[in-house]
Amino acid sequence: MARKTNRIFFLFIKLVISSVLLYVVLSKTGLAQVFSIIRGMSLPVFIFVVFLYILAQLISTLRWKLLLPGVLGIKKLFSLYMIGAFFNTILPGVIGGDAVKGFYLYRTTGRGSLTLASIFMDRYIGFVVLIAICTIAFPFGYKYFHGSRIEWLLPLTILSFTILSLLVFGLRLGKRIKIISGFYDYFHAYKNQKKVIMKAILLSVLIQLSGILSVYILAFGIGQHIPFLACLIFLPLIIMFTTLPISISGLGIREGAFVLFFSLIGIKPEIATAISLSWFIAVTAGSLWGFFEYIKYKKEKINFTV
Repeated sequence: MARKTNRIFFLFIKLVISSVLLYVVLSKTGLAQVFSIIRGMSLPVFIFVVFLYILAQLISTLRWKLLLPGVLGIKKLFSLYMIGAFFNTILPGVIGGDAVKGFYLYRTTGRGSLTLASIFMDRYIGFVVLIAICTIAFPFGYKYFHGSRIEWLLPLTILSFTILSLLVFGLRLGKRIKIISGFYDYFHAYKNQKKVIMKAILLSVLIQLSGILSVYILAFGIGQHIPFLACLIFLPLIIMFTTLPISISGLGIREGAFVLFFSLIGIKPEIATAISLSWFIAVTAGSLWGFFEYIKYKKEKINFTV
């Protein structure tokens, strides 16, 4: 009962944060103006971005498969990945998508530490690649940040990520907890398998570039030309902020970040907000695949309490 109450409380907090941030952004841009821009979006462009999102989920599944050798086939893992995407996007705050796909994987394998570690590493490698893309592009696009109030943001983000990584993997926090200890054993077992890690990193590059390309294409779909270099720098930071578990599907945080970053290259707030919401709508449309996969699991009478 207490856990359910806490869940509802945190969901309420997330809802408040998203609502307040969206209100602040839309009060400056105008809701009607933003949706007028979205309605002008090229339909073929939007459909292509939805397809690109689903393709990125398939590539993500291939990366997850590398971290789970011999456990499940690609088809089953893709099904779990889409279910996780559905819960993350459509039903945020109720229960995390990673928790849902982790539950089903654990039901199949019975190996808690393997499940935890594979999901964590899948996410972690993705973040490493995001930061790497942003870091490589930053010197070439420093002009976008120079003299602004946020030119320190990327160095601070890199420093924070590095410190956190050292705490988790260097000091091995929580290693005395049984399931966490198993996670560290799993991680260190793969530490020396450089080929597997390199393949996972290369797949992550494709995954992250597909998300960045999606925003670039959506902007083109409403008649805006955004320098791709700017997308390479801004989008990794926006994605990282959006994944913070303090809002509903990143709503509000993502739109505010789009307005903040893209204003550095002269993009109007209403256009930046329209691009952000268009991206969210495209991701939501692609995530609906996970709903049908979830229905299949329910029909198989796998009991899962949301």
